[in-house]
Amino acid sequence: MLQLGDEIALFSVVFAFVLLGTLSPIWSTALTACLYAFLIMFRFPQVPTSQARQVLRPAKNAASGGVSLVAHRGGGHDAPENTMRSICSTRIRELDLEFTSDGVPILMHDETVDRTTNGSGPLTQLSFSGLCKLDAAAKHRLRDKFQGEKVPTLQEAVEECIKLQLTIYFDVKGHPDEAAAALKEMYRKHPVLYNTSIVCSFEPKVIYRMRQADPEVVTALTHRPWSLSRLGDGTPRFSSLWKHHCMQVLDVILDWAHHHLLWNLCGVSAFLVQKNFISLDYVQYWAQRGVEVVGWTVNTAEEKQYYQEILNINYITDSLLENCDPHY
Repeated sequence: MLQLGDEIALFSVVFAFVLLGTLSPIWSTALTACLYAFLIMFRFPQVPTSQARQVLRPAKNAASGGVSLVAHRGGGHDAPENTMRSICSTRIRELDLEFTSDGVPILMHDETVDRTTNGSGPLTQLSFSGLCKLDAAAKHRLRDKFQGEKVPTLQEAVEECIKLQLTIYFDVKGHPDEAAAALKEMYRKHPVLYNTSIVCSFEPKVIYRMRQADPEVVTALTHRPWSLSRLGDGTPRFSSLWKHHCMQVLDVILDWAHHHLLWNLCGVSAFLVQKNFISLDYVQYWAQRGVEVVGWTVNTAEEKQYYQEILNINYITDSLLENCDPHY
């Protein structure tokens, strides 16, 4: 009944907007019917709840009430982010997927190597052999302790996580086709990943491509409200007032699409949301739809206690050891 109610609300809104734009009941009915047919034909069902719970609420977290602490970028505050050394410190890791110029899937958050290594330039201009020469700890606050750490391949990181029996949150920033192909190969080689990993992305196209490549994979959409008009710290993204307001309108549309259309089209099992927009009511909204909420980035002891004891949901953190500033 809940899904039926959601769909009635969705198509009522679509009908009303088209009617306002065209002033034609016939066109409004036709376009709404087309959207309904599109959803029926092309949406993916959620994976079985039992499988999703193995990933999102693994039995090994029973001691913490079932709440999972996910190390952001592999735990980038405690060790150089997205490196083999950062993988070893907790049971659940977020790993960022990127590609070198010669198509090798690697762990890297940014599109350039400037922020984290002693190199410079975009990954699109750097081969894997060139990447291997860089120090992935060069810009880290504990660089002396981790000097000489290398950027690992996706294969190396996955094999290490499986060896240590870790849960993986694959974070994919772009490259939908390449990412889906690379991850599909990982799941083919290592079937244990179906019950120990989840693929997440800000881009719905990435998740949809992943479900097309392998519909058995657990997936999640990542979302930050007002992301088009504001930066992660809340400051306006554009100095131009008209551009800022245009982006705000698009933000409202994007937010509505995430909550009423895209999650259903992709058949996701989790929704990763910036921490400032999460409440008990919000968690309940998604729970009624069979979707787990995961908060990011939760970096203080007080916030972590709130997520574990009050919200009782998984959260992503930059440090497992101390309070720290968030990375966006």
